[in-house]
Amino acid sequence: MGMDLTLFMADWGCLGAVPAESRIGLLEDAAWPEEFDDLFYLGRGRAHGWRRPPGPGAAWCAEYGFTTTGAYAPHARAGDAWADTRLLVGPCVREPMDAFLDGLVGEADPASTGAKGFLSPAGADRLHQHVLLACPPEVLPGKARAWERVEPRLEELREPFAAECEGWAGRPESFEDFTALVREWGAVTTTAAGRGWGLVGLP
Repeated sequence: MGMDLTLFMADWGCLGAVPAESRIGLLEDAAWPEEFDDLFYLGRGRAHGWRRPPGPGAAWCAEYGFTTTGAYAPHARAGDAWADTRLLVGPCVREPMDAFLDGLVGEADPASTGAKGFLSPAGADRLHQHVLLACPPEVLPGKARAWERVEPRLEELREPFAAECEGWAGRPESFEDFTALVREWGAVTTTAAGRGWGLVGLP
């Protein structure tokens, strides 16, 4: 079995009110509180879109269930597909797509996103050192603007995708799969930017 991606939108102020080494645990406790038993989660099923964690104390975060996939590998494959195709498109598409996808598909570099040290500094918590992505609130408006620029031009990626990715192992199965996942990220970043919250992706 591969690794899953659990994506949260969170109020950075609430996360910042606890020590850095406790912030990932706070997100996990909000999503899976101990007072709710396993039967609750079995009955909840795999919901899509934004959902609030159960309980009255988690109004500061929401979890997103991808319609396209709950696994992490397709996100990494989408990042690899973009890396393969980006030099075949003009700067009017390449530059906003780079700005939009950087740190969303593929492993995040906390230093490049401005999240370094905010989420569980290295060595602080051996169980929670690995964060798949971290986008602070100040990063997301730029991503939302980049998405507005690139969304109407996604079709321009069809031929480069076919030339570089179609039929290759380790790449999205089709251009439609690639753009469906990218569109979900567009909706996610737009929602989080509008709320002024950040994004955290956990394995």
